Amino acid sequence: MKNYRGLKALLKITMLLGVISMLNIGCSKDENNSDKVPDGEEPTTGEVLTAKEVVKNMGAGFNIGNTFDNGIQSTNPAELKPLIDLYHDAGMNHVRIPVTWMERFSSNLADADGNVNTSHSRLLELKELVDYAIGLNMYVVINTHHEHWLKDNYDGSDAMDAIFTNLWTDIANFFKDYDHHLIFEVLNEPEGELGEWNGDDEGFPAPTNSTALSYVRKVNEVGYNAIRNAGGNNETRTIMVSTNAQGNSSMIDEVYPSKSYLPGDGNDKYLAIQVHSYDPWSFCGQTGSNSAYPGNASVRAAILNVSDHAATLNVPVNYGEFGVGRESNQSERNTNIVRGYYATFAQTTLSEDMSYSVWDDRGWFGLVTGSSSNGYSFLYNIVPTMLE
Repeated sequence: MKNYRGLKALLKITMLLGVISMLNIGCSKDENNSDKVPDGEEPTTGEVLTAKEVVKNMGAGFNIGNTFDNGIQSTNPAELKPLIDLYHDAGMNHVRIPVTWMERFSSNLADADGNVNTSHSRLLELKELVDYAIGLNMYVVINTHHEHWLKDNYDGSDAMDAIFTNLWTDIANFFKDYDHHLIFEVLNEPEGELGEWNGDDEGFPAPTNSTALSYVRKVNEVGYNAIRNAGGNNETRTIMVSTNAQGNSSMIDEVYPSKSYLPGDGNDKYLAIQVHSYDPWSFCGQTGSNSAYPGNASVRAAILNVSDHAATLNVPVNYGEFGVGRESNQSERNTNIVRGYYATFAQTTLSEDMSYSVWDDRGWFGLVTGSSSNGYSFLYNIVPTMLE
């Protein structure tokens, strides 16, 4: 009997140690892989992608420009869904929808205090388009776009911050239940009092001005805090913040010289940086010339410089806009030089685990032709070349 009792006790101890061992293994696995999702795969229910994973999965994408940002093109979803289909079927995985909330339209989405009219017909059109793209398993970026009421007048005051806080609080609450496929970009192309090239001509500070730099950081943090504080899925939603000088990529190390200059002191794994590039403007701008193209190596080097600095911040990067436009001489865009520029930009960003959102305004920088009724097709073979 004594030996039986001892054997029974030993079996209990052995079973207990086995359970503890299994628990330890489970804890170790969770700790090491809590935010890791294999490349290109979507998370299972309950898991959330980090900004690095979101940005990488976004891959190639495009802008629906001159639409919800200024109304030059129709905001009717029936006209825009075939446009999304064209890009999606070609292999693009996200769409950036620029949105202006407090100006540019006869009827704005938000009032002078930043309070959003959630029943506004244009906001409901935007929601329908967001839903449609996400239904195709695409990522969607929405932002506050022109908003010169803020950019041209920002003074760091509590009054200005309160308006911007109201605006982003209402936007974030409206889309609170959307998952990681919806991304918020705090402010498109900070400029004006936030710092811009040739600012002296209009009375604005240069991008490197210390006050301008502090203002762009503060505006980004105000919007960031409003989104995070809205709760729900906004607590882990990917948020993008931008550089000044119209979001210029060359300003990334000036605006964010180290992690501590980022919202959340750079410790938020759901934070990304968005930059733009139309450099050199003498080639990329609508009044530019192909003779000013510096070559593919120069374009590649500029992107690699951004990638190198982003690595020191440990923050992923999305190139939210780039392209070549021509106001009058569109034939210059139908050339191998221009197609080579786009292809180099696309291939280099993706090789650095960045994503890109090529600018398409269906105008000077247009990449498609046609209409929703007659069908859209790609212009000058630029997009197919990018995606090869």
